[in-house]
This record gives sequence, structure tokens and C-alpha cells, in this order.
Amino acid sequence: MARRLAIGKQDYARIVEGDFFYVDKTRFIKEWWECGDDVTLITRPRRFGKTLTMRMTEQFFSVRYAGRSDLFQGMEIWKEQVYQSLQGTYPVIFLSFADAKGEDYQTVRKCLCRILEDLYRSFRYLLEAPMLGEAEREFFGRVSDTMDDADAGIAIKRLSEYLYLYYKKRVVILLDEYDTPMQEAYVNGYWQQLALFMRKLFNSAFKTNPYLERAVMTGVTRVSRESIFSDLNNLEVVTVTSEKYAEVFGFTEDEVVRALEEYGLSGYMQQVRRWYDGFTFGNLANIYNPWSILGFLSRKEFAPYWANTSSNSLVGRLVREGDAAVKTDFERLLHGQALVKSIDEQIVFSQLDDDASAIWSLLLAGGYLKVEKRELDQLSDRWRYTLSFTNVEVRLMFEDLIRGWFAKENRSYNLFLKALLLDDVEVMNQYMNKISRSVFSFFDTGNKPSEESEPERFYHGFVLGLIVELSGRYVISSNRESGFGRYDVMLEPLQKNDPAALIEFKVQDACEGSLEVTAKNALKQIQEKEYASVLLAKGIAKERIRAYGFAFRGKDVRIEGAPGGDF
Repeated sequence: MARRLAIGKQDYARIVEGDFFYVDKTRFIKEWWECGDDVTLITRPRRFGKTLTMRMTEQFFSVRYAGRSDLFQGMEIWKEQVYQSLQGTYPVIFLSFADAKGEDYQTVRKCLCRILEDLYRSFRYLLEAPMLGEAEREFFGRVSDTMDDADAGIAIKRLSEYLYLYYKKRVVILLDEYDTPMQEAYVNGYWQQLALFMRKLFNSAFKTNPYLERAVMTGVTRVSRESIFSDLNNLEVVTVTSEKYAEVFGFTEDEVVRALEEYGLSGYMQQVRRWYDGFTFGNLANIYNPWSILGFLSRKEFAPYWANTSSNSLVGRLVREGDAAVKTDFERLLHGQALVKSIDEQIVFSQLDDDASAIWSLLLAGGYLKVEKRELDQLSDRWRYTLSFTNVEVRLMFEDLIRGWFAKENRSYNLFLKALLLDDVEVMNQYMNKISRSVFSFFDTGNKPSEESEPERFYHGFVLGLIVELSGRYVISSNRESGFGRYDVMLEPLQKNDPAALIEFKVQDACEGSLEVTAKNALKQIQEKEYASVLLAKGIAKERIRAYGFAFRGKDVRIEGAPGGDF
């Protein structure tokens, strides 16, 4: 009889006690313990069982679960006597930063301090211990969501000391989703403040802590050592390209085959592979997303379960605000092509706005891209990765992400496409100015005084998103060479009666008296650079080619158009 299915359960004990579907990953305990690493950082995409694995590890080692051999009997870890004797023998500190989110630094700092306060509350029995003196009890009472940075920075280290005094044994520290607040900080613009806070906390807990036995941190990204791990030279980093623990997170193909058999769905294996396969950890290919597999087993229908589980705000910002080259690369990915990129797996959030390689590294770490091939470049001595969208589910997510940028104005959006096809420049202007004022933020369009902005990146990406719906009628290309330069956007018709179009974006210069002048200068550039050369070479008559100049100043937009005979 098939086991019960439960979506979203992340507590190992509850899953085992309730006889819910579970793929045995307890071999991680043996593999990790025998490696002997002081501090291990493991990065995996979201919804890949990181929290469940950390809870399993906690419940295996923690003294709070002493005598709970029933949780592990029948599992792989219980086959070895030495590990039976380890179960329930260590004090364990378990934390999760999953809820440390907020639009400003003070909000996230308060969340982090509250997590530490809740942690201390769970160990209140230590206050009755005779080995704690008055100073220790006083510090215990100071741990709250209003404590100062000095107390917050040493809170985990101090709790480790108290547990060591009580149990006469060093502690195991497990920190889940360590990078969630840092992603929030990058998206909302308070990275530097939070990095300083986190650096003090991590160095105290994991570097200068004499009461630490071992520790594991999990997250999606490998944040650079310089930003928060500057003094942590005892850190073992395991990323998606590492060999260690390759089978622990996610389902292997054999595990998926057995799961489909258990629920009478073996006939769907080929479709399951197309939708949910594609992840590679180290050299182990054909890893499946557990969340999506559970969704399919439960509902017996194909859908983007994983891609729809949480906000993709960071990914959305990177795509939306990426330069023309990034948008061109995404266009290739959406058309099923692969990219060849150098990857540095240390994510430096401060470089994401300027360093395209950092963007691809983050997308690989997040599971949005898969490695098809890895080769050493003999000239640069750097690894070059051939990357593509992981599977159908991810590709659909990005298509929906682009459409979602202007979902609030769906009716106007349809009007814009109609206006473009009908060459109705007046309606195109009405649309762009309406949505600019009602939807776009000042940050999007470059009116934030503290930013060195490139607002044309946003408009470029937004317009590409608008016209992606025309991909069945047009070949849409961006930032390609033609004539004597690179055009911004080209629409090449697939039907002989449809018009072609060239689009150029320009920010108003101080010397230009009006947006109308700027837009006409964009049209002049299309003419002088002979961007229409590619279209003409393919036999498209000049009269069928239209040109549009988009000019903008903050949220003000002006579009000028010209038929092929006029440029």
C-alpha cells in the first residue's frame, strides 16, 4: 500500500511517525560525520530538502531526542552499531533564518534578534542549572529583539558555552537558510549594513567558539568569504558543482522510478523527466526536484510546482535590470539555446549589478540553469560552463515572470501590441506613459539620486517582455550587429504581409531640448547606422520596415515612429 503524501512537511520526526512518503537520506549523517569538517556550508536550490535534512540531523544527534531510536530504525543509518550509539548524545543548536525578511535593515535585524530570543527561550531550563552564575543569567535575560549589536553578535557563542557547561560536551550548530536575509538586503538596498551584523554573528559562532563540535549551514547561495566569512578559514563549502553529498538533496532517477511505481504512475516517467529532471550536483546528473515530484504524485498532473512556491524577486530584478547583453542571453535561453559562461560560485552581491558572470553564478546556484558541459579554457585557465534552462518547469517560470511585470495593465498591454502592429504611435505613447506612472518604481526608471542608474536597461527589458507574445509571428532579437552598429530590438516577420520593426532606446541628454528631439535622434541613429541592413538582405522590402525611437527621462516617455521610406 502506498504511503500517505504530505506536501510541505519539513519535520523528519512527524514524517516518520505519520508514515508519510519519505526517501531515506539518513546516509548524510554518516557521510558528514566521518568527513570531520568543523563548519560545512552546503548550497542547494530552494525546496530541495535542506530543511528536512537539517531537522533529521538535529533529531539524530540532539539530547532532546535521546531514546528515540524508533525514528531511525529501518533507515540506512541504523545499519551500523556505532551510529546507533551516537543517537541523542549531543547538545544541538538549531536555527533557521527563513523568516528573516523585510524591506529595511531595522526590520530584518529585529527578525534576527527575535530568532535568537526564541532560541534562548527554548533553553530556559539552563537558568536553573547551578553551573550558571549571575553574569550568565543576566546575559540570558538581555537576549531580546531589542538587544544591542554586541550582545546579538555573541549570542550563539554564549549559548554554546552554557550548553557545554551543562552537558560537558561541545555543541552541534545547525543553521538553515543562512542567506535568506542577505538576499533580502540586496533586493531592498541595505546590504552593507546587514553584512557587518552577520559577519560578527558568524565569526563568533563558527570561528572563535571553543564550545563548537561541528556545524552545518545551508542556503541557496555561496556568499563571498570577504563579505561575511572573512575570518572563517575552517569553512568547507559544498556547492552544486561539488562531489560531496551529491545524492543527499533532491531525488535521483532511481528514487523517482521507485516513487512512480509506488503510486502506479510508472507510465509517466518520460514526461516527468522532461518536466522535472535536469539538475546536476557534482558529476551526478539526472537529479529531480523533490517538491515537484511530490506535487505530481499528489495531483497526477504536470504543472510548475517548484517555480510557483515562492517569490522570485531577486531573479526578477536581475533579469529586468540586466544590461542588453543579459537580456539577449535570456532571449537565447527562451528559444532553447545554450550559453557558454565562466562561473565564480562565490556570490558577491555588490557585483550583481555590474558583473554578468555573478548573475549566471546565482542562477546556477538557484537551480534555474543546468550545466550541460564543463571545459577548461586553455588560454585563461578558467572553467567554461555550457548552461541552459534546467527543464520545462523553469522555462515556463521565466516566461510567466516576464508577462507578470505588466499583468496589472493586461488590457492596456494588449492595446500596446495592437497599436504596434497597426503603427498607432499615439496609442503606444499613451500606454507607455500610463504604465510608467502607475506601475514602474522610481528605482526601476533610474530616478533614485543615490544610484548610478542605467534606466534604459529597464525599458529595454520591459519592451522585450511586451513583445514576447509576438514570438509566433516574429523572430525577436536584441543587441545584434547590423549595418554599422548594434540595434536594440528587431522584429523580423515570419509572414510575408506583416511589417518588420526596429526599436532604439535613448535617455534624454542635457543638450536635447525635449523628449521629442531625443526620440527623433534615436530614429536618426537607426538610419545612419543602417540597422535595417539585415532585414533588407533577407528580402524584406524597405516599405515594410518601421522604425521607433523610444526616449525617456525618468518616468516620462516619448515614442516617435517612421516608415521605411522615411529613414
